[in-house]
Amino acid sequence: MLVMFNSYKVNTLEYKPELCIGCAMCWTVCPHGVFAGGEKAQLVKKEACMECGACALNCPADAISVRSGVGCASAMIKAALKGKSIDSAECC
Repeated sequence: MLVMFNSYKVNTLEYKPELCIGCAMCWTVCPHGVFAGGEKAQLVKKEACMECGACALNCPADAISVRSGVGCASAMIKAALKGKSIDSAECC
């Protein structure tokens, strides 16, 4: 049985709500609704993060960090097209 790496369960997104100033940038720029609004941002769908980095780049309080590209979209796509599993050595 082929076991594929599930990028939706593992990602590098880190959120420090204590640093959040409630500017709304993260939930405004996130294409996958990872954050929701409120007085401070709420991390509601971490598994939906594709590690594009838009939230971190637009956070003026440095409350969000993500290592863009570590999700290795290219490696995952190649592995899926070839019907292979992806291991951490190829990816990160």
